Amino acid sequence: MKIERLIGILSILLQKETVTAPELAERFEVSRRTINRDIEDLCRAGIPVVTRQGINGGISIMDNYKIDRTLLTNAEMTDILAGLRSLDSINGTSRYELLMEKLSVGSSDFMKGDQSILIDLSSWYKSSLAPKIELIRTAIDHMMELKFFYYSPRGEAERIIEPYYLIFRWSSWYVWGWCKTREDYRLFKLNRMDKLEISGQKFKKRSVPLPDLSNERIFPGGIQVKALFEPSCKWRLVEEFGAGCFEEQPDRKLLFHADYTDKENLISWLISFREQVVLLEPDAVREEIRLTLEYMLEQYETKEP
Repeated sequence: MKIERLIGILSILLQKETVTAPELAERFEVSRRTINRDIEDLCRAGIPVVTRQGINGGISIMDNYKIDRTLLTNAEMTDILAGLRSLDSINGTSRYELLMEKLSVGSSDFMKGDQSILIDLSSWYKSSLAPKIELIRTAIDHMMELKFFYYSPRGEAERIIEPYYLIFRWSSWYVWGWCKTREDYRLFKLNRMDKLEISGQKFKKRSVPLPDLSNERIFPGGIQVKALFEPSCKWRLVEEFGAGCFEEQPDRKLLFHADYTDKENLISWLISFREQVVLLEPDAVREEIRLTLEYMLEQYETKEP
């Protein structure tokens, strides 16, 4: 895109004494005529670009304009690169890192691979997520409706939405948009979407509120959990709830307290610990687990499924 190229040219000019039009043309893969037009555009924008003919000639910015030869500090550039690389990790490309290289030519040595921050947003579902993300981005950019089949705890149904934001939160990807079925804004998890396609129907952009992504809004809690875990579960409790979620007892068992959101998820989570946990409270969930385990025992005692 032209604006990206203009920013790249400006960055180069701020950080190199002189550069030639052929060098810029080769770097940005355009003609010399295009570079000449870009230089004219920069001049019209108020950037004092000068050109000199001859053996030592080239394109440069007037010396008295070079108060600061860097647009960003090394630390700022490193943070930006970490973020851009995290986007590349989604689909295994180097699109954003190449963009960063264009914006940072000659500025510092931070591109040499010695970064201290590495962010990887890819997941086990990379092969299925990457096409969805690209499709959703295309739909957002062109204001086109999305159609898909969605699986939720309340059932499955086809949905048509006006997509506005791609969101990465709670280790998962979501799309925020206006749902034509619910006639309201909804958050949809990409892993639950199937048969995703652009419907071909354009929409007029609304004044979109940002989604409320606070934990209290999405995970309101309400189930006060008290359970006793074996010492071997400590690492998992710390990883999932933090070191302050339990009290170590004299026999080294872990008395766990938490405010849980969803009863079904709570039961599934506790059962995943098998015999290493006993739920103490609430009584209603404790009874439901007992009945579930009795039913499971009957299923396993029966030879024929």
